[in-house]
Amino acid sequence: QVQLVESGGGLVQPGGSLRLSCAYSGWELNYYAIGWFRQAPGKEREGVSCISYSGASIHYSDAVKGRFTVSRDNARNQVYLQMDNLKQTDTAVYYCAATKHSCYSDYAPPEFEYTSWGPGTQVTVSS
Repeated sequence: QVQLVESGGGLVQPGGSLRLSCAYSGWELNYYAIGWFRQAPGKEREGVSCISYSGASIHYSDAVKGRFTVSRDNARNQVYLQMDNLKQTDTAVYYCAATKHSCYSDYAPPEFEYTSWGPGTQVTVSS
């Protein structure tokens, strides 16, 4: 059974850092790309980052490029999102999701291509 669960969210001051984790079960997800999405109150969900199954290809949205770093450890069935220099505009519920389609530095699969989703973790950036 494929399952994804996010953790690591919380309250942080502007300029601070958080590391989110996405734990996945189901051996087949080692061959799936994993994406990170977020949804702020009153806004549509948006893509943040995507990492290919091997970790060799990574995509970032313009909003987080240079501040967020995604990585994965297939041996531990984990994907991480290191978030630095956080801004109040980063406040949102963050989700990880899995897709059979790959991602590249200049391309991430659209949201509808992701077939399995975690329940989300809240990140609040506030002073």
